[in-house]
Amino acid sequence: MPSTTTMNRAPKTARIRARAAAVVTAGVCASVALTGAAVAAEGAHADVFAAQTATTLAEATQAQAEAQEKAADAAEKKAAAEAEAQEKAWVSPISGDYALSATYGNSGDRWASTHSGQDFAVPSGTEVHSVHSGTVVKAGGNGAGDGPAYGNAIVIKHSDGTYTQYAHLSKIEVKVGQTVSTDQEIGLSGNTGNSSGPHLHFEVRTTPDYGSAIDPMKFLRDHDADV
Repeated sequence: MPSTTTMNRAPKTARIRARAAAVVTAGVCASVALTGAAVAAEGAHADVFAAQTATTLAEATQAQAEAQEKAADAAEKKAAAEAEAQEKAWVSPISGDYALSATYGNSGDRWASTHSGQDFAVPSGTEVHSVHSGTVVKAGGNGAGDGPAYGNAIVIKHSDGTYTQYAHLSKIEVKVGQTVSTDQEIGLSGNTGNSSGPHLHFEVRTTPDYGSAIDPMKFLRDHDADV
């Protein structure tokens, strides 16, 4: 039969073990709770970071779109201003080097009457440009209908009601009805028709036909063309 001391010791030992188990269990639960809180806090922080990142990205995207829109508007306004300036501008029919030979109003054996235009002495194949925007109303051989003396020729109608003619060409690069812009290449100079050497014969007219020419150099200079 166990002694009284042994009987009293056993319950005490059991109580100590139970208390220890309770402490361990409480510690584990506390650890789990702390871990859960930490995970929850980390998740909340991640959500805040993600929200801030999304907001920042949206703001940056909007700022970029606004900047692009402003740049596009500026480019459009610049293009419109340049187009308007070009529409108002008048230029020389020859943009490179040239010598002015026979002038408007010259008379002599070379012409049936007085000279009706301005001659630009240049080699054959030199680019010829429209002095202003307009619409081609004549183009072809036989002076485009004005007679064989002009050779290959072009006549352009402009918005102010004037016409310009380009004659003795070696090549025509436009056709009747075509719209041309200021300084656009329309053909190449040559020596066709009644010509004593390669040059461009240039006229300004009040109608599309021969006999209505006015002083072309005065007209161009009055319109600030560099000739």
